[in-house]
Amino acid sequence: MRQRIRAIHVTHALLKPAIHVLQRTLATHVQHAIRATLVLRKTRAVHVTLATRVLPKPTSTPMSLVIKEPACRALFLIVALVTQTACVHAKPLAAPDTVTIRGGEFLMGSNQAEREYAYLIDEAAYGHSRTRTGKWYDTERDRITTTTDSYNITVTPITNAQYKLFLDSTTHPAPDVDAATWKSYGLVHPFERTRRHAWNNNQPPPNRENHPVVLVSYEDANAYTVWLSSTLKENWRLPTEAEWEKAVRGTKGNIFPWGNTFDSAKLNSHDDGPFDTVAVGERSSPGPYGLLDGAGQVFEWVLTPNAKSAWVKGGSWDDSGCGVCRPAARHSRNKTLRHILIGFRLVKIQ
Repeated sequence: MRQRIRAIHVTHALLKPAIHVLQRTLATHVQHAIRATLVLRKTRAVHVTLATRVLPKPTSTPMSLVIKEPACRALFLIVALVTQTACVHAKPLAAPDTVTIRGGEFLMGSNQAEREYAYLIDEAAYGHSRTRTGKWYDTERDRITTTTDSYNITVTPITNAQYKLFLDSTTHPAPDVDAATWKSYGLVHPFERTRRHAWNNNQPPPNRENHPVVLVSYEDANAYTVWLSSTLKENWRLPTEAEWEKAVRGTKGNIFPWGNTFDSAKLNSHDDGPFDTVAVGERSSPGPYGLLDGAGQVFEWVLTPNAKSAWVKGGSWDDSGCGVCRPAARHSRNKTLRHILIGFRLVKIQ
């Protein structure tokens, strides 16, 4: 039976802005799917595709394009375009997966015995005493019993895929750093190494969608929390140092998330890892609450108000030993820094 075909007229003045919205807000695979749908229907008299390069230049008089398509599909597609909505049912933004941390006491910080252990495992890994002579761990908080309220915290650091939803909905710049800025940081990593983590045209690096987002400053992380809170109508923010530490190590003051002995198989560090980020949770032994990547993988910004610098915690794929990967360890970094070793996770306040 021959299918009935109708012609639907859409003014170019309406269609072009709608296409622009699609290009800004839809995922690439959705745009490609729309193009593919129309191209496959060429034999059914589809005369144009959704690519701005094939549209005629606007004139002072609104132009009309004729799109011949099965009536129901054409109507749905064109109405969706003109009203600046997708031609697929958009799913509500899903909140990042979290675990609940109950309010109450926990052991925070370190004692002299733990710091000495950290120096010893560093020396065994590196073959030198640089962390000891630099007194890396001497300024950690002394071990105390303290308390937190209840909160939820993301199971893993925020990923590139999650961060992309934020960029697609805002004009916030994508994670990147230029050579001059990188040089001004005075870091040991060459600029060339940043390229595998840098974004291009608002797209994350290939095959790294599920890696933790890096090259994000403290303020970038805060901007994400503001957007997520507004979008979900919930209260999200960076964790305080106490919230982060309790969630990673539990209430009994574990030296590492999994216990009190270093095990290079249980985290992404330079000991046995690929010297790079990996997909979140891929190389991680869960802590007492089920958190992943609390040790190694990437350092994470924690809430540090009213200061130019902020604490980062957790160690990274670049570290060996891994004394700095202990939950009690802390590093101070300028809030403007965009580093290939630093990402973030969030808490949701009830």
